[in-house]
Amino acid sequence: MPSISSVEAVLSTAEKDSSKLLGLAFGEQRITTPGQYLPRTDAQKEPQISSNVSSGTYIVISLDLDAPFPSFGFLGPILHWIHPGFEPSKDTTVTGETILTTSAPFVANYIGPAPPPGSSPHRYVFLLYEQPEGFDAERYAPKGGKPLGNWQRIRSPVRLQSQNFLYQRCVSTAALRSPIAGPAYQSVFNRHNLQRRNASAATAAAVLEAAASNPDGLSQEAIIDNLDPAEAIRLSRLRNIGIAAHIDSGKTTCTERVLFYTGRIGAIHEVRGRDNVGAKMDSMDLEREKGITIQSAATFCDWVKKGDDGKEEKYHINLIDTPGHIDFTIEVERALRVLDGAVMILCAVSGVQSQTITVDRQMRRYNVPRISFVNKMDRMGANPFKAVEQINTKLKIPAAAVQVPIGAEDEFEGVVDLIRMKSIYNEGPSGEHIAIKDEIPEKVKSVVEERRRMLIETLADVDDEIAELFLDETEPTEQQLKAAIRRATIGLKFTPVFMGSALANKSVQPMLDGVIDYLPNPSEVENLALDRKRDEASVKLVPYNSQPFVGLAFKLEESNFGQLTYIRVYQGTLRKGANVFNARNNKKVKIPRIVRMHSNEMEEVSEIGAGEICAVFGVDCASGDTFTDGQLGYTMTSMFVPEPVISLSIKPKNSKDSANFSKAMARFQREDPTFRVSYNAESEETLISGMGELHLDIYIERMRREYRVDCVTGPPQVAYRETIGNRIEFDHLLKKQSGGPGEYARVVGWMEPTGKLEDNKFEEQIVGGSISEKFLFACEKGFNLACEKGPLIGHKVLGTRMVINDGATHMTDSSEMSFKNATQQAFRKAFMESNPSVLEPMMKTVVTAPGEFQGDVISLLNKRNATINDTETGVDEFTVYADCSLNGMFGFSTHLRAATQGKGEFTMEFSHYEKAQPQLQKELIQKYLKAQADRHKK
Repeated sequence: MPSISSVEAVLSTAEKDSSKLLGLAFGEQRITTPGQYLPRTDAQKEPQISSNVSSGTYIVISLDLDAPFPSFGFLGPILHWIHPGFEPSKDTTVTGETILTTSAPFVANYIGPAPPPGSSPHRYVFLLYEQPEGFDAERYAPKGGKPLGNWQRIRSPVRLQSQNFLYQRCVSTAALRSPIAGPAYQSVFNRHNLQRRNASAATAAAVLEAAASNPDGLSQEAIIDNLDPAEAIRLSRLRNIGIAAHIDSGKTTCTERVLFYTGRIGAIHEVRGRDNVGAKMDSMDLEREKGITIQSAATFCDWVKKGDDGKEEKYHINLIDTPGHIDFTIEVERALRVLDGAVMILCAVSGVQSQTITVDRQMRRYNVPRISFVNKMDRMGANPFKAVEQINTKLKIPAAAVQVPIGAEDEFEGVVDLIRMKSIYNEGPSGEHIAIKDEIPEKVKSVVEERRRMLIETLADVDDEIAELFLDETEPTEQQLKAAIRRATIGLKFTPVFMGSALANKSVQPMLDGVIDYLPNPSEVENLALDRKRDEASVKLVPYNSQPFVGLAFKLEESNFGQLTYIRVYQGTLRKGANVFNARNNKKVKIPRIVRMHSNEMEEVSEIGAGEICAVFGVDCASGDTFTDGQLGYTMTSMFVPEPVISLSIKPKNSKDSANFSKAMARFQREDPTFRVSYNAESEETLISGMGELHLDIYIERMRREYRVDCVTGPPQVAYRETIGNRIEFDHLLKKQSGGPGEYARVVGWMEPTGKLEDNKFEEQIVGGSISEKFLFACEKGFNLACEKGPLIGHKVLGTRMVINDGATHMTDSSEMSFKNATQQAFRKAFMESNPSVLEPMMKTVVTAPGEFQGDVISLLNKRNATINDTETGVDEFTVYADCSLNGMFGFSTHLRAATQGKGEFTMEFSHYEKAQPQLQKELIQKYLKAQADRHKK
């Protein structure tokens, strides 16, 4: 018989093979005190035991059919006694009246005050099993006359499915069917359901109160402990994850394998549509043509994982595949905002790259635990341990390999699991079969021993339990290592590193096991909201289905059926037909349809529980809106949205396309918060702004394909900024008094740099009330308006501080409008006298190309006045890290392709603002003054 270490495993075995159930009996006994030990003499009735029971070691499981339900949510009936040394020849008469004697006491499962005198007896089902080899009897046996240790934290190890199986066995047993079993089973089952609902509601109410009144005092452990058992099981088998990485690291290729191995798709298709189909998650034609992911795509799948005991458990995974290009960084941003964990993919050749650093920063912003997967182990120059080292040094997060590759490049065969110390190989045409072998190849044994030692040492630095074992020179067990990795990963202290090749169909399944083993389920992640009814006090969200609904809309998408809104449910249940409230505008909307998305396909559902991700139709909202059922005044913080750095003037080529042009602009703005549309009244042009040239090019192309609108664009326009040069004092009087209502406002103070080229600051230091408070509010408004359009070249102002410390008012002619205008005038005059400067955006630029083109690439960057910060030389390629002005990088991609025979690539990300070159400043100022003069002529 296989080794079975838990009661649940015994019962599961019995479900599959009823012959394993050797005995069944039914009895009654009154409980008088909590945790009472009871003799068995009065608790037997109509035993039925198989005639083949002989001497040996058996397990007796007794289930209390009438166990009460404490308010903190314990589930009954609960396993409450095992007698591991039960021997039929001594303790029972197989053909007689009893199956147990007084020599076999048990612990009753009554938790709470003793029942009142005269209460009904409790009814029990007793089950006899042959004790399997390896069964952990000490885990359940009573000790010292007390209930199980730490019983307040222990829930039933018996699943609801198994409990129902046991009840049905009771009902179907001939000796018990009449007159007791049938009615008893039905009445008890009904009462248990009612009590469970009542207990769950009481628990939920108490937890909700604690979450609002004392969120810091309510631990995630307490939330988990008070989950309804059925919900606890559902959430424990749920993972919400994203796959993120630098461009071309193999995210979509890896996702395609995940979908294939989980049975979500029937065949593997490759990126770029090489087989005229394309990867499932790249549903847009542009994505398949260019071979890049443009929009994040959501899907779901089920992964069946084998446990340590060989038992299979099914886990549900909500998965979002994200773009790798920096221009589409908002897609990564909003995905990570709502996910509980992530898989960070790295290239085995390139290691940590520029966008890897950006993704790491985004994961830290939202406290997202991650596991790492070093992909492309079959590529020439693959060095996974360089990637592990760079995670430690560049990303500054403790990391260690949990696998060692067996071979590399063309000889990559599989991996060695450093925790189980077994070799793992993929077999079958698409690597769909996993072969696990105890033998570790001789050629990697020394590396395996060294890397396992490094894994334990790294864990000892971040986990107390492993540190204790390490100091005691005790080798941790497999279970201890897994538990430590899980604790450290969820605690954001560590990332385990897996290895494989998605394109070669190798070692993707062990990475999926890592998602289950080491990334958190929704109940293990702390999520906070703000209560608007209590001055936006912080409150904790609780993933109970019975709680009032709270969800966040994180992505909008236009489909053939209308606007699709992606929602993460943090608390409560979202049901089809329900009314929900938008916390931003308090508008009530009805949910007509709920779907689960599989890339561009959908599956309709009637409701979605806490912790899940879905999409809904017919909801008018913006990305980042919070939805509630109206009971709570909660709102959630939205995702970080970076400012655009590049603009283009745009108009439809044919005026008859204006209607479709407007529709496209409105839709793209709703879908993408980093895509902005504005109208420049001076030039009478429509401007689109975004994160880079590729970002805007994609939207222009989408307009042509999806709306049949050809557009004419102007040259790129850089988002320049202006800043003050030095401190300057001002004393400005606005006075217009020509009869009737006039204007009068005097403002006195100074302006100066803030020291950082960031936000502007307004302060008032009025003493004696020379300017009233309402006029000071108007002054601040005037300052903010002046900063929106600087006097130098008409761009926004940065890093400027304005202080008003004196002024004067007129009894009748002063107004808020007067002080707003006076402040703007004072600002413009003082600003122009302070030796101001034009600032240009500087971009973190990373260029990668084959080694033979290094000189040409460096020359290209030098021509653009780039500041080269670092270079890295790999086996067959090199990487340059530089700071370049955005203005100097227009057209760089064309020149790079020409200089590297199409083999070079680069990425740009906004870094900071810096003073522009004097000649450029002069040109920009002259151009602005000329435009102003031309406008006045009109």
